[in-house]
Amino acid sequence: MSSSDHKQSPASPSHVYAAITDMNGIFRGKRVSAEKLDKLKKDGIRMPMSSIGVDIWGTDTAGTQLTMERGDLDGICEATGRGALDLGMDGPVLPLWMCKETGEPYYADGRHLLQLVLDRYKAAGLTPVVASEVEFYLLDASSDGIAPARPQVGGPPREFDNIYSLEELSDAGPFIDDLYRTAAAAGIEVDATIAEGAQRQFEFNLMHQPDALKAAENTLFLKQIIRNVARRHGYLATFMAKPYPDKAGSGLHIHFSMLDESGHNVFDDGTEKGSDIMRAAVAGLMDSMADATLIFAPHLNSYRRLSPGGLAPTTVGWGYENRTAAIRIPGGPHAARRIEHRVAGIDTNPFLVLATILGGALDGIARMLTPPEPVTSNSHELDLPKLARDWRQALERFETAESMKRILHPEFVTCFAAAKQQEQDVFAAQVTDLEIATYRLSV
Repeated sequence: MSSSDHKQSPASPSHVYAAITDMNGIFRGKRVSAEKLDKLKKDGIRMPMSSIGVDIWGTDTAGTQLTMERGDLDGICEATGRGALDLGMDGPVLPLWMCKETGEPYYADGRHLLQLVLDRYKAAGLTPVVASEVEFYLLDASSDGIAPARPQVGGPPREFDNIYSLEELSDAGPFIDDLYRTAAAAGIEVDATIAEGAQRQFEFNLMHQPDALKAAENTLFLKQIIRNVARRHGYLATFMAKPYPDKAGSGLHIHFSMLDESGHNVFDDGTEKGSDIMRAAVAGLMDSMADATLIFAPHLNSYRRLSPGGLAPTTVGWGYENRTAAIRIPGGPHAARRIEHRVAGIDTNPFLVLATILGGALDGIARMLTPPEPVTSNSHELDLPKLARDWRQALERFETAESMKRILHPEFVTCFAAAKQQEQDVFAAQVTDLEIATYRLSV
C-alpha cells in the first residue's frame, strides 16, 4: 500500500465549542452542532451571568449576588469576531464575550474589561503594542503528582535544570513542532522557544502585536493549545505558578510600547533613558502594582513564586536591564524602547493582566507621574514598597483600593473579590496532612 493510500481528508467536525472565558481564564460554554456555527456567529448564545464569576472549581460565587438573589439571570454571549479556532481539541472553539440583556458590556468578562481600557487609549490617540512570554512545565503523564516529563531514549536526564539547553529543545522537538503548526493554523505567531530554568520548563515568546485584545486572546489560546498538544505527545502541561518548591516559578511576562497616531513609539526619545512618557507609565504601574497583586497572583500557589531568592519580584521597583525588578526596561535599539512587566504568573487570566498593566500605565501618563530612581542592584534586598505578601493580604488591598475601581471597573472588582474570597474560605476550611501530623499527638 502506498503512503498516499493512508492520507485522507480530515473529517469535518460534528460540533463546535461556544466558549466564554471566566475570571480565572478558564473556558466555559456549550457544545453545539457544527451546523449551527453560522447562527452562533450571528446570534450568540445565552448563558447565566454567574458563569463568568464562578470560582476555580466551577462553583457559583455567592458574593456576586447573581444566582439565587436575582434568579440566576442570563447574559448574552456574542461572537468576538475571531471565528472558530482549532485549539487542538476534538472540535473548534468559537470565542464569545458576555453582555447583559440590555446589550451593555458585563465587565466581569475580562475581554470587555480590556476593551474598556483600550477605548481610553484610543481617546488618548495611543496604541499599545504588546507581546507576552508564556512559561510552563511539561510533566510525566504517568505520575499522579508533579514529576518532570520523561526524556526520549538518549534524551537529557530530568534531574538537572539545563537552562537554555539545546538538548532539552531537541528532545521536545516533535511536541514543539506540532505546537507551532497548531498555533499557526489558529493565527497565533509564536517567536522563539527557550528551555527555561528548571527540568522540562519551557518558554514560548509571542510576537509583538498592535492589537492588545488579540494579544490577550493569543496568550489564552496558546495555553489551551499547549495543554492539548502536550496530551497528544504523552505529556501533561502545568501552568501552576510554582509547581516545585525548590525550582523556578512560571511567569507571564508582558512587554509593551506605545505608538502615537503617526506610528512613533512614544517611549523613545533617542536615548538609553527613554522618554518622560515612558517614565510616567512606569510610575503609574508602580503606583497601582501592590493594589493589583491579586490580579497578577490570583491563587494560593501564586505566592510561592513571589518569594525572595528568585527572579520573580517581591518589591515595587524598576530598573534598566535588571531582572530582579518588577519592571524592567530592556536594552536594544532606541526605536524599540519598551517596558517589561515581570510580576504576573502564568496562572493568571491574560485579559485581566493586560487590562491592569495597560490601565495602570495610561493612568500614570494621564497624571504625568514621576517614578523614583531606578534600581541597579538586587531589588529583593532594598528598602522598597512591597507587593502583597500573601493571598489574603492581596484580596484585602484589591477590594478596598480606589486605584482598582478607577483603572478597571467597580463591577469587575466586586465580582473578582467575591470569587477569591470564596476560594480562600474553601482552602482555609481544609485540615491538611501536615496539620494533623503536627498537632495530632503533640498538643
